Amino acid sequence: MADSEPGWLRRTLGGFLRLVDATRRLVLNVLFLLIVVVLAVALFTSSRPRLSENTALVVVLRGDLVEQYSGSAREAQLAEALGGVERETQLRDVVAVLDAAARDPNIARAVLILDDMGSAGMAKLNEVAAALERFRSAGKQILAWGSQMSQAQYYLAAHADQVYLHPSGAVLLTGLGGYRNYYRDALDRLGVTVNVFRVGKYKSFVEPFVNNAPSREAQEAESFWLNDAWTSYTGQVEQARKLPTGALGRMIDELPVRLGAAGGDLAKLALSEKLVDALMTRDELRALLIKRGAEDPAHKTFRQVSFQEYRYGLPDSGDRSTQVAVVVVQGDIVDGDAPQGAIGGRSTAELIRHARDDDTVKALVLRVDSPGGSAFGAELIRRELEITRKAGKPVIVSMSDVAASGGYWVSTSADEVLADPATITGSIGVFGLVPTFDKTLDKLGVHTGGVTTTWLAGGPDLRRPLDPRFGQVIQASVGHIYQEFLARAAASRHATAEQIEEVAQGRVWTGRQAHERHLVDGFGGLAAAIHDAAQHAKLTPGFRTMYIELEPKGLTRLLDLFAQGAARAALQMVGPVPTGLLFGADAPAAGVGADFKRLLSNGVTPRVLAHCLCQAP
Repeated sequence: MADSEPGWLRRTLGGFLRLVDATRRLVLNVLFLLIVVVLAVALFTSSRPRLSENTALVVVLRGDLVEQYSGSAREAQLAEALGGVERETQLRDVVAVLDAAARDPNIARAVLILDDMGSAGMAKLNEVAAALERFRSAGKQILAWGSQMSQAQYYLAAHADQVYLHPSGAVLLTGLGGYRNYYRDALDRLGVTVNVFRVGKYKSFVEPFVNNAPSREAQEAESFWLNDAWTSYTGQVEQARKLPTGALGRMIDELPVRLGAAGGDLAKLALSEKLVDALMTRDELRALLIKRGAEDPAHKTFRQVSFQEYRYGLPDSGDRSTQVAVVVVQGDIVDGDAPQGAIGGRSTAELIRHARDDDTVKALVLRVDSPGGSAFGAELIRRELEITRKAGKPVIVSMSDVAASGGYWVSTSADEVLADPATITGSIGVFGLVPTFDKTLDKLGVHTGGVTTTWLAGGPDLRRPLDPRFGQVIQASVGHIYQEFLARAAASRHATAEQIEEVAQGRVWTGRQAHERHLVDGFGGLAAAIHDAAQHAKLTPGFRTMYIELEPKGLTRLLDLFAQGAARAALQMVGPVPTGLLFGADAPAAGVGADFKRLLSNGVTPRVLAHCLCQAP
């Protein structure tokens, strides 16, 4: 009996472990089969939604409007399909959906829901507005609705046939510009010495670290381009809403009186000022759309298709043997590699090289949305564009919201440069920034000492006062790079360095002002740039547009492919479900704020930068 008890325990434990192992293998096999099914559904079935006539396209713009997703595009698609929060919407997707819907006989109208739309510069907004106008020109109606409309949101709403606002909402028009902190006194108290090396009296990036207020030159330059941008914004809105010239400016000037007359009700003020056509809750909007369109009894709403579902169904058209490649440079420029949604001098140069080496690519469009950064990184990109042109492939630069300083540098090796009238560009200038902390350490009782074989070995040590000879080296380098910048710009614009100097000095211009000063060739969005690239390459209609982006490798690539397949399959399996935004409860408007990128991390090393410290209005 004593010997039988351990045997019984071993048999019981062994059976339990075998059951656990079999269950584990079953679960893993089921998960594997699920992945295979999802990918098969995504890859071998049509994802184009089947629409009935009189369907409304519901365009819910979520997150910031960007040229390119930050990180993996397929990761963003999967998060979107599974109900996650969308941080970004790609401009190219919005334009493609609106243009396809304009040609779709089953799409009768578009409904813009703007509450969750984040930041967007004027150049991107103008591209969407142009697509909205093309949609309307096809004989289709656009309705826009929001609760707390920011300036960016309202700019798009103003291009709709009717604009509706929640009765407890507001249209928040404030104007452009703002204030920044200046740290001179604070840095002095901390004992931090900021050594500045720059060329260009309008190069205001460094001013917050060495001044207590903006310089006269900085105020002059910012006022000049901001006023031009605001005049463009108000003029476009007043024209779209058929308001008298100057109406928006007068409303803001007299806001306390006019709001008082409306009883402090911002929604009523927007209605009385004819900024909106009616005040309406979500359920009232839904009832209106049921009345105007076709009812969807199954979901107790109107017949509709979401922006996301319609986008997944867009066909990939064009001749793959004849392509125009688009490379996006978005964000701050750094020297080496950077992930998608940012600009690495080396990694972006490799994308351009890939386009040049692809025999199916006949021309290249560089879509620039950057305030600059590393001058060396910008030069790596510019050089690859120069080689691409020498290889016989035309290069067209398309400027988005911002293409300034280093963002302008990369544009100087193009056959043609197109900007939006509201693009922020120019800022031809460079600087270096070296803070030293010797006085700070003195305050803390920390002292530094040592031995070097030459004065230069300890020159960049930020714990010691800056050696004047090291300062001379940096200033000489900054001056040399500025002269190189002038020479690049002069060659690009068929001008002399002296002529470029007159509009350089680090000064920022709007696209309209830049065109007047011959810094860009003309106006046009991304579609115009692609068209011009095809013309330069003598392509016939039917060519394909291809975006060249960083591709994941190894396991990351497999997971990315699954994310794309799962996103498509999720929408196909669920079917055409109306957007929950139109039959859920009222949701608060998304907060609106700007992401100021200061490049402070670049300032702690003696690096020469070409950055404008500017952002799109």
